[in-house]
Amino acid sequence: MNWPDGYGFARHQELDSTNEEARRLAQDGAQGPVWISAARQTSGRGRQGRVWQSLPGNLSATLLIRPSRPDREWPQLSFAAAIAAADMVAGFAPHANIAVKWPNDVLADGKKLAGILLERVGGADGSLAIGIGVNLAHHPDGTEFPAISLPVLGASPPSPDQSLTALAAHFAKWYDQWQAQGFAALREAWLARAAGLGATIRARLAQEERVGVFEGIDDSGALLLNEGGRISAISAGEVFL
Repeated sequence: MNWPDGYGFARHQELDSTNEEARRLAQDGAQGPVWISAARQTSGRGRQGRVWQSLPGNLSATLLIRPSRPDREWPQLSFAAAIAAADMVAGFAPHANIAVKWPNDVLADGKKLAGILLERVGGADGSLAIGIGVNLAHHPDGTEFPAISLPVLGASPPSPDQSLTALAAHFAKWYDQWQAQGFAALREAWLARAAGLGATIRARLAQEERVGVFEGIDDSGALLLNEGGRISAISAGEVFL
């Protein structure tokens, strides 16, 4: 795959985190689109402030971008990033069962292969940082949700640069569709890859845990949970299959 037109690329040997570098660039007035990668992160993080282990040979990258659609719609790009990461991984591990898990993880054979973190950077007139970590060559042990990497799937891991080229190309395709059509195109593509759809799941919210059937996502990306016939929309939380 070729690098997408109009996207910059900044490669670093070491950073505190690629999202923090995107924040610094945004504070200096940059809006992107530019992909930022690091061979090593000293302070990588995931959702809810968790530590994201940055292991050698894995992909740690962030896209700094300022979408032209209203900023209330920007969180929808977590779904574009998840679909793009799933497409990228499927190209390198064609025999694995690749799926996406709400709100923004990529699974391979039921275990976490990639995570995504969206952050608004640069203030009210700023941009969006879309951080993506992929367990290409290694994965952490002892995590609450089991992790996996490509060698465990019997696939030879690509280099981080190779994987980022494929990821950037896939993301550009889905981003263009989102820009033109809104969330509808992403919603359909995400649901086609969704893990646990129609099954009983456990949703961990800020103050409680709820159990029900995963019915899909609504037009905003909120998870639809069926609890004994009562369907409610959950906009933030964690899902366990």
